[in-house]
Amino acid sequence: MIGDSTMCNYEPTRAPLTGWGMPFAYFFDSTVSINNRARGGRSTRTFLSENRWKPIVDSIQEGDYVLMQFGHNDEAKEPKYADRYTSVEDYKQNLAKFITETKSKKGFPVIITPVTRRRFSKEGNIQQTHVEYTNACYAIAKQYNVPLIDLDTKSRELLQQLGAENSKYLFMDFEPGEHPMYPDGFHDNTHFNEFGARKMAELVLAEIRSLDLELAQRVVKRGTQKP
Repeated sequence: MIGDSTMCNYEPTRAPLTGWGMPFAYFFDSTVSINNRARGGRSTRTFLSENRWKPIVDSIQEGDYVLMQFGHNDEAKEPKYADRYTSVEDYKQNLAKFITETKSKKGFPVIITPVTRRRFSKEGNIQQTHVEYTNACYAIAKQYNVPLIDLDTKSRELLQQLGAENSKYLFMDFEPGEHPMYPDGFHDNTHFNEFGARKMAELVLAEIRSLDLELAQRVVKRGTQKP
């Protein structure tokens, strides 16, 4: 798994902050080993420039899956994030590099669109926050004929179902006195708590099943045996 802070592992000291890759790892049986190499603050460009990709591609074995979810940091145009910003065209080229090099090792690349941010209109409608980069994912997936999981759309559908108020319970969003680690309150509409991360992981798993990827056959089947 390669990507950014919405997917990555976190130390227990940062709980309840949780990347969706953390609960995702527990869906599979012992034939699957999850190596979550996502890192906070990384775009496709910095993932490459910091030499995070080469050790991964060097270690890929035939049959390995590479799930890639970038976009939050690639699209960050604010001056303070200039070190991570990646144009749409460069983003596409970087995804293409991940794909072609994974395929060269006989691995299976899977593109995942960037998970939504929690942003609602005054009318209570969820806003699309990754238009250009999600569209770029579709274009590259089609060009290279690789599976695509549209987590952007699926996560927006979930947030819309929950509504502007209840959807905050998926995120690191706390009122003063609501969480012992954040006595003064905390409002983050990008990163997930444990519950939100699990819901996002469940969306990804559902799409893996919908795409009928071989990986779906390795999901742990619970409750099938009598006590």
